[in-house]
Amino acid sequence: MKRSNDRILTTHVGSLIRPPALQDFLRARQAGKPYDKSAYETCLQQSVADVVHKQAEVGIDVVSDGEFGKSISWSQYVLERLSGFERRPIKPGRNPFTRGVDREQFAEFYAELDAREGVATTVEAVCVGPIRYTGQAELARDIANFKAALKDANVEEAFMPVAAPASVIPDRKNEYYKSEEELIRAIGAAMRTEYRMIIDAGFVLQLDDARAAVTYDRMVPPASFADYRNWLAMQVDVLNEAIAGLPADRIRYHVCWGSWPGPHTTDVPLKDIVDLILGMKVGAYVIEGANPRHEHEWRVWDSAKLPPDRLLVPGVISHATNVVEHPELVAERIVRLARLVGRENILAGTDCGFAQGPFHRRVHPSIMWAKLDALVQGAKLASAELWS
Repeated sequence: MKRSNDRILTTHVGSLIRPPALQDFLRARQAGKPYDKSAYETCLQQSVADVVHKQAEVGIDVVSDGEFGKSISWSQYVLERLSGFERRPIKPGRNPFTRGVDREQFAEFYAELDAREGVATTVEAVCVGPIRYTGQAELARDIANFKAALKDANVEEAFMPVAAPASVIPDRKNEYYKSEEELIRAIGAAMRTEYRMIIDAGFVLQLDDARAAVTYDRMVPPASFADYRNWLAMQVDVLNEAIAGLPADRIRYHVCWGSWPGPHTTDVPLKDIVDLILGMKVGAYVIEGANPRHEHEWRVWDSAKLPPDRLLVPGVISHATNVVEHPELVAERIVRLARLVGRENILAGTDCGFAQGPFHRRVHPSIMWAKLDALVQGAKLASAELWS
């Protein structure tokens, strides 16, 4: 991975807001309606080219394909790339996507949020057979589209974000494997194919893992904090098995506390899990740090030591508010971390993706680009201070 050797490089978490023309095709696909597949492929290819060039124009150094090839959400897309799962109707009154202590404490708020955002779902994924990776053709298409878009784009590097094992179809049921651990290890083994294909294509691999931190809110209570730590340690082990032998300096790991615009009062503190996060055998850690619940955690790096030859990609821009950060604030966030871990070990990033799925966004597209511009301008200010 590129390092900030003479200036602070910029990147983001990966998922970007899809254009309306592409959304039209994806709506038809999700609804099972007929659509022109050739026209869809052409639209997808052009949409990826456009979003890559737009990132380059804004000044982002390490760009993604926007995750445009995924027709479902950042974690559920894997349903189209793994065997062994079937989708079943959810019984009335049961929704595995709406639980957690934060939701219990702010039930009235979440009732309003759910009604506005339409989070209710009618189907769930059930594991009913052996899990194997079957998405080679779809991933090869995404890789080809990304490579084509990058041919005349002036950027430093490119990455593709995909789900880490713990975040693969997280709200699932298991009717095949003997235990949850056996299931997650099968997922990790299958996803290795996706991880290797991305690295072999010459891209940086980003492993998205919102569930690593969010599961604390889902588990504790009734489980204990020790139970959660044991669960997370197992996820670290599974991820490290999935990437064993792959070049660590081509892999970055993204952890956040969920992208939804809620109170987040029951988020697990970074200081309590940073040792486990640093146990991921990757080259960079992409960690949320720009929102008011977690910005103070930059001080964790006073005591937590970034391992040698690894990078920190802190979120210095929030994806969840329409307020565009001032570049001077962005620079301040960058500089204080660079003073702790070394300027060459910092890439400036965002807290999370701007779109958690094809139709779900946190800000208006114009604001998304304004925020990325603020990120670039803030990195320039920080560079001037750090290399003065």
